[in-house]
Amino acid sequence: MTGTEDTRVVSGEGGIGTLLRAALPSLPGIGSLPGVRKSGRRFDGLSVTRPPVTVERDHVEAYAGVCGFPAKDTVPPTYPHLLAFPLHMALMTDPTFPAPAIGTVHLENSLTQHRPVRVGETLDVAASVAPPKPHPKGQVFEFVTTVRAAEPDGAGEIVWDSTSTYLRRGAGDAGASWGTEFPDVSPGATVWRLPADLGRRYAAVSGDYNPIHLFGLTAKALGFDRQIAHGMWTLARSVAELENRLPDAVRIEAAFRKPVFLPGKVAFGSQPLDDGFAFTMTKPESHTVHLVGRTTSL
Repeated sequence: MTGTEDTRVVSGEGGIGTLLRAALPSLPGIGSLPGVRKSGRRFDGLSVTRPPVTVERDHVEAYAGVCGFPAKDTVPPTYPHLLAFPLHMALMTDPTFPAPAIGTVHLENSLTQHRPVRVGETLDVAASVAPPKPHPKGQVFEFVTTVRAAEPDGAGEIVWDSTSTYLRRGAGDAGASWGTEFPDVSPGATVWRLPADLGRRYAAVSGDYNPIHLFGLTAKALGFDRQIAHGMWTLARSVAELENRLPDAVRIEAAFRKPVFLPGKVAFGSQPLDDGFAFTMTKPESHTVHLVGRTTSL
């Protein structure tokens, strides 16, 4: 619950227009204009939804191709995040949301597939964000998404849900939690070579055109040496490697530790747990950890 009384309906469209709305509050001068600047009022939470959306085969197959999943009549476990991403951006770009979208860092993601989602299925997607929680490096916002089978009364069965945790750096609380703890996994021997255009390819299917993922020049403008892979791509590629060993009902959790620079190489490792798998993505030469995660059978 966010404390909001009403849920706003948004189009569910992403792309360059979404990026522009996200960037405006961070621009000198423009960020202070009416309709762009953040309200500065106490933030009590927000909720948004989109009109029912039908899962299209072409889009699923394009996503699967970029992320390494096989083509199926059901969607990859990470795919519904794409349906939620425009809602997350609508929440972040709302004037009442206290932090600019640009510079807000995706720290963790926890998703639950209650059952496989079928290609051609129509879904109701809703997202909300509550007031921030303290973190040692600032504040974190948890974006909660619920995906239901579409029904006229909006009360269809929940087929997928997730919590995406974002950090806004600032004055932190040394006593606050650093986040979810994950099992240690030895660096893997499976190495993937990632092309320079991977961020642009993933942006084309996800709608996430954050400039840190697109080109060296745009990434440098925001403080990176060169463009970096999307965190949700690193999670999706990891899940794709385990996909044929996962049950229909599964929880997948991950923390994004260090950026993956493009072009580059990453190593994938995994190990069985009693009820799933632990996995990691590292830099082959130094074993720097980019991502850690685990799956849990439900």
